[in-house]
Amino acid sequence: MSILEKIKTEASKLQKNIVLPEGEDGRVVKASAEAANTGLAVVTLLGDEQAIKAANPDVDLKKVNIVNPITNEKTVFYAEMLYKAREGKINKKTGLPEYATVEDAKKAILKDYTMYGALMLKAGDVDGLVSGACHSTANTLRPGLQVIKTAPGIDTVSSCFIMIADRENEYNPDGVAVFADCAINIEPDAKQLADIAISSAESAKSIAGIEPRVAMLSFSTKGSGNDDKYFKSVPKMQEATALAKEMAPDLKLDGEFQFDAAVSEKVGKLKAPDSPVAGKANVFIFPNINAGNIGYKIAQRFGGYMALGPICQGFAKPINDLSRGCSADDVVAVIAITALQAK
Repeated sequence: MSILEKIKTEASKLQKNIVLPEGEDGRVVKASAEAANTGLAVVTLLGDEQAIKAANPDVDLKKVNIVNPITNEKTVFYAEMLYKAREGKINKKTGLPEYATVEDAKKAILKDYTMYGALMLKAGDVDGLVSGACHSTANTLRPGLQVIKTAPGIDTVSSCFIMIADRENEYNPDGVAVFADCAINIEPDAKQLADIAISSAESAKSIAGIEPRVAMLSFSTKGSGNDDKYFKSVPKMQEATALAKEMAPDLKLDGEFQFDAAVSEKVGKLKAPDSPVAGKANVFIFPNINAGNIGYKIAQRFGGYMALGPICQGFAKPINDLSRGCSADDVVAVIAITALQAK
């Protein structure tokens, strides 16, 4: 059984309710039907039921829970939630309150179904949210940041890729690894990197199904290199490592490591003989988005790894952002991942 099949199997056991706000997108509608009909998850799709069915006549939507925000009896309740959550917040463009009244909040969520879905998630009416097929990353993440907030002890929303090997590899005996952050935080500071490390370890357990061994990556191993004169990236990774160890003292995490010291037992023993992680890492925290984005694409193209993601992490409740170029199969996979994050 492949890693992706295992993810789907585990997700189906949980029967989590995942909301997809983009009922106007045919790929999302098709994926919703597949996920519901195969028992992968309980699926809530937002939009006008008649319009959705008319636009997708060949899709069996009998098991999909279609909610129309315009007619839903809980819409006013969600508007009240948004009004209270954002009370006192000022619109930077206008200088006026974001929502002067509950009615203003209601008008806003009837124009922004991603926010509507986020309020359903906050209320506990669904367990996770998947959006982004026809909306930008900012449109997807903003509602999460405004009403869901970050997980306890975590101040940073980040992303990871689940990297799945297509062949046996002596450096990755699990057949799966986690790379972060490759998509959201451009130049994270030490505290943000520590948050990313903790969140990525949780993703490794909940999604990839592996016991995390986290490597904080650098061009230096345990002080072998330094760039104090220029960017201070080595001290940043050293500080991030120390912070992460304080935040999660029981987590197998160490650094700073060069990549070979993190994955090769021979090199690890040579460069960091006392480390519990050197030569055995399966979760890799990159110093910035340049390194992370380049790194996962090298593994994908040269190494033959499948890259699942970017997967959002760090929210108090699971929210995931789709690529606007996604296929229906991609959406199904993200529904499964989101369900696992909700367990």
